[in-house]
Amino acid sequence: MRTAALPPVLLCLLSQVYARDVHANLTSKRGLAYQYDSHEGDNELLISDDSPISWYYTWSMWPAEPIGHSVMFVPMVHGLDDATGDELHERLDALPRSSTHLLTFNEPDGETHTGGSSVSPEDAAEAYIEHIVPLRDAEDRRWVISHPVVTGSPQGLDWLRDFNESCYDISDDGCPTDFVAVHWYGEAEGLRNWLEELRDFYSELAPEARFWVTELALPQGSEEETLAMLNQSTAYLDGEDDVEAYAWFGAFRTSDANDWTGDGVSFFDEDGGLTDVGSEYLGGEDNGFETGQSGDNSDESAGSLVSASACALLIQMVLLAAVVL
Repeated sequence: MRTAALPPVLLCLLSQVYARDVHANLTSKRGLAYQYDSHEGDNELLISDDSPISWYYTWSMWPAEPIGHSVMFVPMVHGLDDATGDELHERLDALPRSSTHLLTFNEPDGETHTGGSSVSPEDAAEAYIEHIVPLRDAEDRRWVISHPVVTGSPQGLDWLRDFNESCYDISDDGCPTDFVAVHWYGEAEGLRNWLEELRDFYSELAPEARFWVTELALPQGSEEETLAMLNQSTAYLDGEDDVEAYAWFGAFRTSDANDWTGDGVSFFDEDGGLTDVGSEYLGGEDNGFETGQSGDNSDESAGSLVSASACALLIQMVLLAAVVL
C-alpha cells in the first residue's frame, strides 16, 4: 500500500523533536581551566553570585571539591587509560545531570611531562570509536562529546588529519563529534587564525559543531601585553556565534604559576588579591571585581580536589578492607 508523504512543515517539526540537543545550558561563555586552588577565599570570588563563571573542568573526570557543582562541571577523558578503563561509565554516571559535555584526550600530540596524553592518532581513533562514540547514544545517559583537543600548532593539525584518516580506516562513519575543543597560547591575532584553520578543517567533518576554547593565555607576556591579549580575545570570542565557551588558563595565584606560562596569566597575586587579569576576567569593576580584592577567607585552605563521589569510593574500599581483615 502506498503511504502519503508527510508535509514539509511536519517533517521539519519532527526533525526538531528528534534532533540531538548538543548545546550547553550556560549563562555565559566564561569558564575555568581549574588546576586546583587551595585557598578558600580565591574560590569564593570565582563562584560568587556576580561572577560570570558558568562552567569548569579539571582535566579529569573528578569534580573539584572547592567548586563542586555550583557551576556546570565538564569531565575529561584525559588519555587512553581513562577511555579503556572499567570505571569509565561508573565515573560518568556518578556526575550530576547538569554535566552534559565530555572532553576527550588532552593534547594527544604533546608529551606527558607537559600535561599531554601522548597518544598516537591510530590508537586514539580505535579507543574513540570503541569507547567514546557509544556514549553519544547510550540509553541511560547521552553525552555530548568532543574530538581530542590538540596543541594550537601545525603539529596539532597534522595529528587531527591523521586521526581523521584513521577513523575512516576503521569505520565508514569515521569519528563523529558534537563540539570541538581548542587550545591556544599566544597573541590574540594568532587565536583568530587558529580558529579559522579549525573551521576550515571541520567545515565538512562537523559543520554544525561549536568551539570550546578550553585553554587560553599569553605565555611570558608583560602585564600590559597579557591584559591586552585577554581583552582582545574575550571580546572576539564573545562575538563569535560558533564559539560556545572558553576558559583562560590562570585560575591560580602567581606563586602557583608554571615556568612556561609565567605568573602574568594568574588571576590572583601571592596574597590572594585579584590581579588585573583576574579582575577583568570576572567582569571588572562594573561587575564588582576590583584589582587587589580578595575573598573573605583568602588565607584559609579549601577542600581537596577529590570529589564527594571519590571520597565515597575510598570509604567503601576502607570498609571492605576492614571486613576482609
